[in-house]
This record gives sequence, C-alpha cells and structure tokens, in this order.
Amino acid sequence: MELENVTWPAEFILLGFFEWPELQLILFIIFLLVYLMALTANLSMIMLISSNSSLHTPMYFFLCNLSILDITLISAVIPKLLDICLNKKQSITYIGCLIQVFFFVICVVAEYILLAVMAYDRYMAICCPLRYSSLMNLKICVQLALTSWAFGLMDSLLLTGIISRYSFNKSNKINHLFCDLKSLLKLSSSKTQEAELAILVSGILFGFIPLVFILVTYFFIIHSILKIRTNEGKQKAFSTCSSHLTVITLFFGIILIMYMRPKSSYSLEQDKLLAVLYTSLIPALNPVIYSLRNKDVRGAIEKFRVEVTRKQ
Repeated sequence: MELENVTWPAEFILLGFFEWPELQLILFIIFLLVYLMALTANLSMIMLISSNSSLHTPMYFFLCNLSILDITLISAVIPKLLDICLNKKQSITYIGCLIQVFFFVICVVAEYILLAVMAYDRYMAICCPLRYSSLMNLKICVQLALTSWAFGLMDSLLLTGIISRYSFNKSNKINHLFCDLKSLLKLSSSKTQEAELAILVSGILFGFIPLVFILVTYFFIIHSILKIRTNEGKQKAFSTCSSHLTVITLFFGIILIMYMRPKSSYSLEQDKLLAVLYTSLIPALNPVIYSLRNKDVRGAIEKFRVEVTRKQ
C-alpha cells in the first residue's frame, strides 16, 4: 500500500459510555478514584521495594516492573476517559489514537511475558532452591525484564506501523472507551487481513504461549510442593505463589472471557465493562493483592510505618 494513497482522519470520536448520559458524573468520580488508587498503590509499591533492602530480591524486582507497566497502561486510557465523562470532549486526534494503541500494546504484551517470567522465578525458588541465587542473579533478572519490555515494544511498533498504513474514511466514531485495535480496524476502508493476521500471531506468541508456559511451570511447582513433608513447609511454599496466581487468574481470566466468548453472547456493553476491568481495575488491584497476601511486603509496610511514627 503506497503512503500517498492513505487517507487519515483529523480526529476520531470516542463514544465511551454514551449509552448512559445521566451517569457521566458518577462514572467520572468512579474512574477518578480508581485511577488515583492505581497510581498511589503502584507508586507506593515501587518506593517501598526500592527503599527496603529486604525486598531487593528477583520477585520484587519483577513486581516493580509490573507496577510500572500498570501505571503506564492505566495512564494511557483513563485520563482521556475522564475527559469524556466530565467535559464530553470525545474527540481524539489521529496521532493521539495511535499513541494509545502504541502504549496499550506495549503494556499488554510486556505484562504477559513478565507474568511468565515471574512464574519461572517461583519455579527456580521452589524447585531449585540451592541454585536459585546463582541462576537468578541481578544480571539475569535485568535481562529477563528488558526482554519483556523489548517484545512489547517490538510488537507495538509492528501493529502500530501496520495500522498507520490504512485509510480511515468509513467513519470516525469509535464505539469504545479507548482506541481499541479491533474497534479501530472496523473503521478502515483498507483491506485489514495483514493487521488481523498480525494480531492473531501476536496473541499466540505473546498470550497463548506465555499462558501455557505458566500452567506447565505451576504444574511442576505444585508437584514439588506436594513432596514437602511438613504442612508448615507446604504452606510457606504455597504462600510465595498465592499472590502471583491470583494476579494471573484475574489477568488471563478477563482476557479469556473477552476473546473466547461465543459470538451469540457478545455485546458491546459487556466488552466495554470488561475493558474497564482490564485497563483500570487490574492495575489498581495488583499492588493491593501483593501487599495483602505477602508477609514480606506487610512486614516492610509495618517497618516503614514504625519509622515514620518515630520521626514524628
């Protein structure tokens, strides 16, 4: 496709929750609270891990990366949604729409891979404890984290590049909360088979394969835990995985519901509500899950609270 034949609109119109005009102020308040909660919780988690030497371990290093991804993901979507709900400014420039797609894809792909990396870390800690410190040293952890970001960047550049070569002159109204890839492709007057194939391959490489890897990894983890003789040892081993398993269940569960539903049960309203869970609620809940279900994090929070009290 030649670039000079491409027709780009000046802007798109994000319809958001236009079906509920009377609830726009309530939705604004809800999304604002969720956004502030996500920013506060994730930034607090990053600061807590960075300032507490007892948390300078591979698992918490990856958790810091997860918090950065969550902040980026929710910040790519929610501020514009707040603008729509409060000011009814539904327009978003073509470049702004591509930027949303760019950061959304980076965060989603990188988070898929990072969750698989965290599963591998738990496998090494439980199944190979004597070699754990040498196999999961700082250099390897940095390389694994950078790999997740690199794959996200690579896939994002590919998909954004393909979409930028398409013409959009059917309509400029996107009936979604943000510039969702599938919703955007529906507006293109170009043949979109290339993008659809790229999305399918991306889903297999960066979604399905990491999920299978996680499931296989946890099969071996659970198998090793069941070999532990004492109940206390089993409980301690399971406790190190419970937070990660909870996050994985939420993250992949919503994705499976979104994309594996039969067409007969599909509705745009359901898709929007699932998108809210995916882009805002999960980023807000992730640090809460890790802090509530993790003894080390709770201990670090208590230590920080005691230090602040002493200074006062």
